[in-house]
Parts: sequence; C-alpha cells; structure tokens
Amino acid sequence: MTNVDQFESMFRSASREVFRLEAIDIQSVLVVTDREESQAQSFGRQVRGFLTVLGSEAELQWRDVAGSEFRTAGELLALVQSTAPDLICTYRNLHSTAWRWPYSLGTHLDLLTQHLDVPVMVLPHPQAERSADHAMKDTDTVMAITDHLTGDRRLVNYGLRFAADNATLWLTHVEDEATFKRYVDAVSKIPSIDTDEARDRLREQLLKEPLDYIAGCIEVLRTEKCAIRIQHEVTFGRHLSEYKRLIQEHSVDLLIMNTKDDDQLAMHGMAYALAVELREIPLLML
Repeated sequence: MTNVDQFESMFRSASREVFRLEAIDIQSVLVVTDREESQAQSFGRQVRGFLTVLGSEAELQWRDVAGSEFRTAGELLALVQSTAPDLICTYRNLHSTAWRWPYSLGTHLDLLTQHLDVPVMVLPHPQAERSADHAMKDTDTVMAITDHLTGDRRLVNYGLRFAADNATLWLTHVEDEATFKRYVDAVSKIPSIDTDEARDRLREQLLKEPLDYIAGCIEVLRTEKCAIRIQHEVTFGRHLSEYKRLIQEHSVDLLIMNTKDDDQLAMHGMAYALAVELREIPLLML
C-alpha cells in the first residue's frame, strides 16, 4: 500500500456521518379497515389508544374507514390520495380471508406501501388472535431495524417520534453473516491478501460505522435533553432470525423499518419477509 493510500484510508476512517434531529409532523391519521362501520370505529378507538404518543384526539385529525367505502386496491388508493393523511394505519389482507395464513400482505397493502410516500403502520389483524400480550397497549419499547443504519436519520427520527416519554428506542443493525463469509471466501483466494487480517479488519470496520453513528445519535439527544433512552444491538447474523430473536427478547411494542428499494418497484426483500412473518406486533413501514 502506498503512503497516499494509507493517508486516504485514515482520512476516510476518521470521517463520520452526523445524525441530525428532525421533527416528524403528523397531523392526520387514516385508519383503514374492511369491517362494517361500528367495528371500524371500535378498531379506530383501539388504534388511538395505542398511539397516544402522537397527541390527543383534539390535536389530530382521525378518520376511520369502513369496508363499504372501498373494495379494490385502486379504490383504496384513490380514497387515500383524496384524504392525504400523514400516517395510514391498517392490517394485512384487506377484503380477503388470506389473513388466516402467514404468506402475504395482500394487494391493498402492497399498493399502499410501494406506491405512496406515506408511512404505513401494519397492525395485527383484529380477527387473527395472534397479537403479543403487550401489543397495541403503548410504545414504551420501539425498535428501528436496518442493515445500513449509518446516515439513516429518517429511520431514527421516526423512532424518536413514536417512542413514548421515557421509552426505550433500540437502534438495531444486523450485518448478514452469509454475505460476509462469501466475501471473505473470495478474499482467501487472492494470494497477496492476508485472509485472517482482512476478515478481522473488515468485521471490525463494518461494526464500527453503525456504532459510531449510534454514539452520535446519543450525543445529540443528550444535548437536546431528550428523555428517550437509546439502546443498541450491532451484530452479525441471519437477518430474519436475528431480528425475530431481538424483538421477542426485548418485548418490542413497535418495529420500524424502511421498505422502499431505489432499484425496484417491489418492496425491499428483507422488509417484505419481516412484514409477512412478524404478525404479533405493529410495524411502521417507511
């Protein structure tokens, strides 16, 4: 390695992404159901009780949508566009019995999450009886998950917005172990590179970046005298199994994740797998 390369590596290593605290403005919430009007209102009251962190009913504009107001995904999309909410709350497999099986989200939810920029909160289905004991009660424990936390201030700011006063916000970054092993295997076939050193240095750097970013988040919140506690989990593992373990271990009330993929129309693959399988707690899909 030349002196120039060494200097550049040291400079880039010292460079850090800085977290910026930003207000998330939520003034209107649309609660979408496929149930009759009285049941839709009952579900809406449950959602409002769960999301008291957003403000009182007097401070927000709420609308409960009954199943008679739409049938197709296109009709629901038109309804949402005419209402222009800041947040949509709904559940899987609207106008379908497919909620009985854990294999899909349904066409309505697919369209909402991928076609609109509005955050969608996916709640446990009211008929499925799969909710965790602590689900839909409060947001005392919120978890934001990603495999690229560094620089993702939107994810962190949404986590802070939905976490109740004195709550715990978990910032969770999981590097995919299988992908890491594949790259190390490729490096092992290059004679000029010390495989053991490359493995150790790369592992260390991949964990250092999100840890540094989390440290920056904590420092900003300390400066702003924010009452929310930040905890973190930065590790290697299999994404789905590791996230499921962490959610159960910490009794997470709300899981927040990114779902858009810049390179495709379909939902980000890991986000879709999590949204299909994690049916016991509310998910906020950005």
